[in-house]
Amino acid sequence: MKAVVMAGGEGTRLRPMTSSMPKPLLPVANRPIMEHVLRLLKRHGLNETVVTVQFLASLVKNYFGDGEELGMELTYANEEKPLGTAGSVKNAEEALKDDTFLVISGDALTDFDLTDLINFHKEKGGLVTVCLTRVPNPLEFGITIVDDEGKVERFLEKPTWGQVFSDTVNTGIYVMEPEVFDYVEADVSVDWSGDVFPQLMKEGKPIYGYVAEGYWEDVGTHESYVKAQADVLEGKVDVELDGFEISPGVWVAEGAEVHPDAVLRGPLYIGDYAKVEADVEIREHTVVGSNVVVKSGAFLHKAVLHDNVYIGQHSNLRGCVIGKNTDIMRAARIEDGAVIGDECLVGEESIVQGNVRVYPFKTVEAGAFVNTSVIWESRGQAHLFGARGVTGILNVEITPELAVRLAGAYATTLKKGSTVTTARDHSRGARALKRAVISALQASAMDVRDLENVPLPVARQQTARGSAGGIMIRTTPGVPDSVDIMFFDGNGADLSQGSQRKLDRVFARQEYRRAFPGEIGDLHFPASVFDSYTGSLLRNVDTTGIADSGLKVVVDASNGSAGLVLPSLLGKLGVDALTINPGLDESRPTETADTRRSGMVRLGEIVASARAAFGVRFDPVGERLSLVDEKGRIIEDDRALLVLLDLVAAERRSGRVALPVTTTRIAEQVAAYHGTQVDWTTTSPDDLTRVGREESTIFGGDGRGGFIVPEFSSVFDGTAAFVRLIGLVARTQLTLSQIDARIPRAHVLKRDLATPWAVKGLVMRRVVEAAGDRFVDTTDGVRVVETDGRWVMVLPDPAEAVTHLWAEGPDDASAQALLDEWSSVVDSAGR
Repeated sequence: MKAVVMAGGEGTRLRPMTSSMPKPLLPVANRPIMEHVLRLLKRHGLNETVVTVQFLASLVKNYFGDGEELGMELTYANEEKPLGTAGSVKNAEEALKDDTFLVISGDALTDFDLTDLINFHKEKGGLVTVCLTRVPNPLEFGITIVDDEGKVERFLEKPTWGQVFSDTVNTGIYVMEPEVFDYVEADVSVDWSGDVFPQLMKEGKPIYGYVAEGYWEDVGTHESYVKAQADVLEGKVDVELDGFEISPGVWVAEGAEVHPDAVLRGPLYIGDYAKVEADVEIREHTVVGSNVVVKSGAFLHKAVLHDNVYIGQHSNLRGCVIGKNTDIMRAARIEDGAVIGDECLVGEESIVQGNVRVYPFKTVEAGAFVNTSVIWESRGQAHLFGARGVTGILNVEITPELAVRLAGAYATTLKKGSTVTTARDHSRGARALKRAVISALQASAMDVRDLENVPLPVARQQTARGSAGGIMIRTTPGVPDSVDIMFFDGNGADLSQGSQRKLDRVFARQEYRRAFPGEIGDLHFPASVFDSYTGSLLRNVDTTGIADSGLKVVVDASNGSAGLVLPSLLGKLGVDALTINPGLDESRPTETADTRRSGMVRLGEIVASARAAFGVRFDPVGERLSLVDEKGRIIEDDRALLVLLDLVAAERRSGRVALPVTTTRIAEQVAAYHGTQVDWTTTSPDDLTRVGREESTIFGGDGRGGFIVPEFSSVFDGTAAFVRLIGLVARTQLTLSQIDARIPRAHVLKRDLATPWAVKGLVMRRVVEAAGDRFVDTTDGVRVVETDGRWVMVLPDPAEAVTHLWAEGPDDASAQALLDEWSSVVDSAGR
């Protein structure tokens, strides 16, 4: 007689454990659930087994092979698509059509007497015998009623409590005759209990129910998975455990090293070749997988550790599950119900709260406090803020609930009764989140001035007009699924590092201020926002010569909010302008690099055919702009920075220019030629803003389309940069290509290297050591300058497990050689 093991389910309720591992391979007491099932089949003489596979099928096949190691004969029936419980068995019909067969799930833990079940089936002579058991809560199962003869009278799949008529449930174990295949259509999704059995009963075919005695647990949830481990250790289920019982309930497998000073309070299990150091305490219901290292001072209670896990000194794990190849660093704390996926890194002294799910391949930063699940390409952060506010995947990492908590924390850092300005881009996600933010602000005794959809520079300018701060929500540039929640200070600039830390603390402690009923804030919608902005811009930026120049320009609004300002601005400037893509497009709140590039190419074609002086393309929120010269050629963003620098410095002949240290040193030559001086800043926009506020600053930029026009604002403003550029070109009587041609070519190359968080500090130390006697600049990261003027800069990313490198030389080959040399330094330190 043959058996069929169904091993094709995804186990979605068990994610993140099943994100990179099929459910049947999940270990229970350090052995896959399906292996326990196969051993049960073997004990009852069912050595020939067909395994139905679909999700991550290759992993199941690779693990069990042909079954020789278990003393069985395994063959596989592969489903190209999910076929349901009956359809998957139908897929194996060729191997089962000649005799009675048994069907069992590969992800349920049981020790039922299968021999007795088979004998019952043969005695009754039925077409199908359903194995039943009694459970306290039948809501998640198919309940069944049988008569005195054992014949099934009624089925009901997953009832409500109002529909519960029995505590006897279908375990998904069946004994069947091959004739049952006549009732299953091939290559379509069919279920036994939902489709086949009702049809058999309708036709009066004999279906019997066998109520089994013994243990059965459907390992379908995190709770049942942890319970199954405890039940095995308590001896409630008859399964085989590898290893030796060195004291009552304490099982240690072959090759494991347990220090004599470790405290073991069983029942527990320690897998083969695991290492447990001194002063470790392991308490009941803990399972330690193969090759696990538990460092001194660690405490484990009801924790399940898969293979190759590292547990650092003084870590504390309670009631959690840790996926394979994951590192838990020193003094980390994982609370009850938390699940950490495969190949994660949980940093030193971090805390993962109860019931949090951390998906595979994630990093939880050292010192982080993680109280919400970390799902896609994300990581738990010790600090909320990334490069531009709080960023994450919409409705995964950045949810309305998180937006409410963030706004409440922000309001708590301000005085009661203050005014906060809110704004958004033109995406639906930003609109929904802003409504949540406004409600939280008002409930925290804040008055709100809502600008609705405006360009980012307008939001900053309006915030600076009497508000205590501001919040702007926009789609993350280049990432349509993500959003940025940006917080401003009273000047409309990004929050300082100190203010960010204050907001971090309030958010982490969840100490939100709430208003009394009479203190709920008001909501206002200010009028004439765009007229106010353009009026102020034209009063502060020099527009001399524009009206008389006869310049023609092409302006691409990118279907974003920049187009809201342009009509009134261009009319007042008196310039001949052709505006393209002016309308808002909710389906495109941001654009990829490829989309932006193709837009620039199209802009160049229009500029050339229209014989315009130049073309500009705004980003969707009007913060940045890119240039095309009069010949229609794209001026790359890093080159555009030099062109504007040359124009500004030539006109001003004095003052300071704010540039990040990653900028080519050609900028220093251009500035010095015109009598101006460069102030090198960090790569943070905050630092550029700081220098931009200083009285002597005449210009700033980041080489990525962000420009500061200090006479109007100290923050990036695409529209202000556009107005200033028109004035400069009108007065200089030179074309952009002429200005570009007189500036030397720069040769700066950039490379990003993956770097684990745990070694970032080591990498930077190695870089400083490798610099030796060469000049080292630590304005931001480490910049090493060679004696011939070539330089390389190494900068760890603040938000990703990445190290950035820049190198500049007299030509690309020289810069490439420098980049290769220092990449090897970073790589060797990161190994």
